[in-house]
Amino acid sequence: MEKEFMTISIPTSLYKKIEEKIKGTEFSSVSSYVTKVLREKLSQEENSTEVFSPEEEEKIKERLKALGYID
Repeated sequence: MEKEFMTISIPTSLYKKIEEKIKGTEFSSVSSYVTKVLREKLSQEENSTEVFSPEEEEKIKERLKALGYID
């Protein structure tokens, strides 16, 4: 199966920083590193659930009570 690719642009300074960062690592190119980082970031966002602190949850409950939504 052939993969399709798109080209994106990043600042040259960022490209050079990534290039230095991946020297001596398993990454064969800046593109492979950026692809991995973006996949990880998107996966984290998809799997994250918004969690409220106990204080935030209490404020929400108080507001819902004041509005008559809960007793």
